Amino acid sequence: MTQTVADVSHGGEAPPSRSRVAVVYTTPETVLDDIGRVMRLAGYTDALSPAAATLLKVNISWQLWYPACSTTPWQLDGVIKTLKDDGFRDISAAHNGTVVVDAKVGEVRNKHLPVVQKHGIPNVHLEDVEWMQYQPSAPMRVLGDIFPEGLTIPVLFPGTNIIHLPTVKTHVFTTMTGAMKNAFGGLLNHRRHWTHSVIHETLVDLLAIQKEIHPGLFAVMDGTFVGDGPGPRAMRWQTKNILLASADQVAIDAISARLMGMDPLSIKFIRLAHEAGLGTGDPREIDVVGEDVSEVNWRLNASEETFASRGQKLIYWGPLKRLERLLLRTVIAPWSYLASNLYFNGYWYNVIGRRRARKALETPWGRLFRAY
Repeated sequence: MTQTVADVSHGGEAPPSRSRVAVVYTTPETVLDDIGRVMRLAGYTDALSPAAATLLKVNISWQLWYPACSTTPWQLDGVIKTLKDDGFRDISAAHNGTVVVDAKVGEVRNKHLPVVQKHGIPNVHLEDVEWMQYQPSAPMRVLGDIFPEGLTIPVLFPGTNIIHLPTVKTHVFTTMTGAMKNAFGGLLNHRRHWTHSVIHETLVDLLAIQKEIHPGLFAVMDGTFVGDGPGPRAMRWQTKNILLASADQVAIDAISARLMGMDPLSIKFIRLAHEAGLGTGDPREIDVVGEDVSEVNWRLNASEETFASRGQKLIYWGPLKRLERLLLRTVIAPWSYLASNLYFNGYWYNVIGRRRARKALETPWGRLFRAY
């Protein structure tokens, strides 16, 4: 195994004073062991306590299976296997639905449910659990204004470790999406779309809350398939055979962004979190252990739009901004959910996405997906 450190002059293990991101190349034949390797390189047992319950925050960006869109079954499988091998016993998978995504359908089509059943761990859907009022100690940039009646979070979150399971992909609203964006589904209820016009500040608020309520934070990011273009759904998939892991949610997003060919500090939520001291967003201050990826640049394109995203941006930041509350926060808001489903589930997937997904199933990773 090669062990190198990118962006620093020394080799070996990263010093504890700096954020560490582990990067490992993988194959379908070795991925479960490679997930254990990338987690241990990133020092996950130092970040999480085996004495606390551990929640695996599954990402379901679409109830349909599409490459790079949602947590992969091997990603979930490898993380559970590693935790069990290292003595973690109280492990649960946590899913969230949205106004446009049915997670109970998604966990079947994305083959999360067979993995959870294989390991015999509890499977939690956050819309089915009790939520509690929560007053953050940290000052909120935007969430206090958007939800003046107060914030609510799942009762089971405080006191638990949490491991985020994002994929490497672009995003029409946040340029890229990863560990920080994965908390969006877990900590906010079905009104989370109210925050889209201030999404970058929202992600920073959510990270501050996570640091208050979780004794341990970690992320394992899957880049076996990566998504290029107008993510998180209408993407072109690429095969990159890579895994990332870190206890620093900002740092793992920064290194993922740099692999995509982006300047992490030009992405607002990464820059704001870095400036707030919630993590490290400057790659020059991050120790990358495992593989040397200092010269990697995939040149992914996050500037592309879909018909749906253009319409949303007219409401969030364009000439329809003054109608945002009426269109998206009142009794007529379901028009937007219907429009999204008609576009993505009706038009885009059937005209474009299905053909791309079938081609992905012919790859080695696609064959592994079918095997689950």
